[in-house]
Amino acid sequence: MSTLEPVLSHLDANLDKSLERLFELLKIKSISTDPAYKADCRKAAEWLVEDLKSIGFDASVRDTPGHPMVVAHHDGAEQSAPHVLFYGHYDVQPVDPLNLWENDPFAPAIKDMGEGRKIITGRGSSDDKGQLMTFVEACRAYKAVHGNLPCRITILFEGEEESGSPSLKPFLETHADELKADFALVCDTSMWDRETPAITVGLRGMVAEEITVKAANRDLHSGFFGGAAANPIRILSRILADLHDETGRVTLPGFYDGVEETPTQILQTWEGLGRTAENFLGKIGLSIPSGEKGRSVLELTWARPTAEVNGITGGYTGEGFKTVIAAEASAKVSFRLVHKQDPAKVRAAFRDFVNARVPADCTVEFHAHGGSPAIQLPYDLPIITKAKDALSDEWSKQTVLIAGGGSIPIVGDFQTMLGMASLLVGFALEDDRIHSPNEKYELQSFHKGQRSWARILAALAKK
Repeated sequence: MSTLEPVLSHLDANLDKSLERLFELLKIKSISTDPAYKADCRKAAEWLVEDLKSIGFDASVRDTPGHPMVVAHHDGAEQSAPHVLFYGHYDVQPVDPLNLWENDPFAPAIKDMGEGRKIITGRGSSDDKGQLMTFVEACRAYKAVHGNLPCRITILFEGEEESGSPSLKPFLETHADELKADFALVCDTSMWDRETPAITVGLRGMVAEEITVKAANRDLHSGFFGGAAANPIRILSRILADLHDETGRVTLPGFYDGVEETPTQILQTWEGLGRTAENFLGKIGLSIPSGEKGRSVLELTWARPTAEVNGITGGYTGEGFKTVIAAEASAKVSFRLVHKQDPAKVRAAFRDFVNARVPADCTVEFHAHGGSPAIQLPYDLPIITKAKDALSDEWSKQTVLIAGGGSIPIVGDFQTMLGMASLLVGFALEDDRIHSPNEKYELQSFHKGQRSWARILAALAKK
């Protein structure tokens, strides 16, 4: 702890300066989805490169067919310490609708919320500029105090995360040898609540399919043909209804292959977090969980697979009424995957399931919309244990091991393309209004986030 304490003190003493740097970055309108801001995206990348160079990183802007990457390297003080790859993104979402913002989204400021609570306002303050700068500031403090970093560090900042990361996979393939490390650190996640740190150890994967059932060669008059001609809407409805049984389980053969039960100790921890069906679903006007019976809402959303119908079209849906039997009907269906489920096997099982229910004189077409496996780290992985203890020391509350209902594609790419597990630690809150007007980041998250990364780096460097 003797090497860590002066680093923490340095972070405390230089918080105002770190805010000045963050504000400079937040003022850059790095909106990746809009070509009008292409120059701003490059400006943000160049700003980060210069800032990393100022603390001794070998940093450079790397061009891609889209917005540039930022890659930086720095040796560590201890050769036995791990090599880590830190990932974040400098691009931000569009600000529309602008009229709903209380202040200029690219004029960051500190807002006093009363009772000692302050927030940083502005687009990108939480997602992801404020988050990535917590790590940079931890590195800056180590260099200022000790002249070196505790671990060998590679940094990768991308500029297309908010627009689907089209350049990322090709970049990883081309630069795999340069970017591969012992494991990755990813900051694009959140805390459990304002005072409770969290590490995300699981992320659900996904398979998405669009299916179109076709029957007659044209729309039919339901009076002339009703009762004799196949109705693709009815066929499709039956298929979709058959996807679940009366207990909420998905009925695809082999669907639960690779699904593991969550350890009892972890489930007990989740139960202690206080999230119930009433307080979770009540916010959206519901109260009864619709998934597998006997599972808590956290288990259902974090550790169990799902099948959901995301959209249905077919027949006449305009004003008034038209007595027609449609020639075709379509649906979009997605499956959230967990643990070791195989996306290819789930897709194949779904197609077999559908084909078996389509009459011989009808046809079905499938259109894949991507698929990715789930990410599940062992709960007792050494890097998780070290980070968990470090976070608990900083926040004075036990760190919660959580999972994510959605996906972070980069984590899967690190695993499949670079063979690296990822430690997901972030300090965002669910009320940060990410992707919405009036985005904010808690000043406490920014300050203690810096201190948290300093503690984690120190813990990872220890044998």
